[in-house]
Order: sequence, then C-alpha cells, then structure tokens
Amino acid sequence: MREKQLLSTKNITVMGMLGALSAVLMLFEVPLPFIAPSFYGLDVSEVPILVGTFALGPVAGVIMEVVKILIKLLLKPTSTGFVGEFANLAFGCSMVLPAGLIYRFHKTKKGAMAAMAVGTVVMSAVGIAGNALVMLPFYSNFMPLENILAAGAAINPAVGSVWTFAIFCVGPFNIIKGIVVSVITALVYKRVSVMIRSIGMEGRKSRSRIQA
Repeated sequence: MREKQLLSTKNITVMGMLGALSAVLMLFEVPLPFIAPSFYGLDVSEVPILVGTFALGPVAGVIMEVVKILIKLLLKPTSTGFVGEFANLAFGCSMVLPAGLIYRFHKTKKGAMAAMAVGTVVMSAVGIAGNALVMLPFYSNFMPLENILAAGAAINPAVGSVWTFAIFCVGPFNIIKGIVVSVITALVYKRVSVMIRSIGMEGRKSRSRIQA
C-alpha cells in the first residue's frame, strides 16, 4: 500500500519537481574559505529534498536525491569521473534518511528540529569518513595530496593528514551546510507543503471531471 501511495501520479510529479529544483540549486556553490579550501562549495540543494522528505517520507527523499544527480549530470557533465556526484548522493542521503525517519514518527515542530539536527550530525560524520577514505585519495589524482593538505593547513594548522583534514575542514563545513539547509527548510516547509497538498487536490479534481 505504501509503495502504491508513494508511486502515485501526484507523488511522482512532486518528486520530479523537487528533484529538478535541487539539481539547479546544486549548480550554485558558495565557498567558505574560513572553514575549508575553495574547492569545497556550499550549496542548498538539500532544501527541496528535505522538504519533500518531510512531506512524502524517507524513501521519497532517496528517490529525489537520485533524480537530482541525474538531472545535474544533464545540466553539467561530471568533472570528477562521477565520484563527486556519487559522494553528493551518499552525503545527501545520509542527511535526509535519518531526518525523514525521525520526522515520520514525530511530526511536530520539535520532531522536525530534532530530525534536522540528527541529519546534520550524521551527514557530517559520513562526510568525514567518505572524504578521508574515498574523496581525498581520489582527488589526489588531479591535485597532489600534499597540496590539498597544505590548503587545509593554511586554514587550520592542526591539518596534517587526510583524517585531520576531514575532521577539521570537512566536518565543520558539513555542519554549517546542515545548519543553513535546516534553517531554510524550517522557513519554507509550511508554504511548500501547502503547495504539495494542492497538487494532490488538483489531481483529484481532474480525475473527477474525467469520470463525470
């Protein structure tokens, strides 16, 4: 039953729209040079997906993350051999999945705040491990690892290895991103959720007219 509800015409439309909007937002990045080197850019592409996750559930969030990446690749081809896109998908899912699961059982304002806080912490932890184990070793094929670490050390002298880079640069970067995404989501969720419900109402009206 839940699968059928998730794959209704209305939900597919909503997931496609929010995934496409997220893909466009993914193209606009803002560097945070006081936290991480300039090749890390903050985007707010998780906002539409987090809104959709709260409205439709955690599985919908994962679907929208996939839609986002596919549309982004159509708009702008990969420059990282798809590793950057895969990382974005993994890190995005690490935020929306726990947030969506918590909100599913605690649909209150406090529940939403707790969901986004947990999602931010999980995304930060996954981002640290993912960068240390995958991203940084991969990017060393394009830029010497010493240069990457030096860029991190210029911001935080404690950086001296891939793990300290990930902990002191990537971790805080993802926490700030999670906070920004959470604040924007909290501000826009009510309005967007009303629009999502109105799409469902319009769909039901259209079917009623056809049957009549």
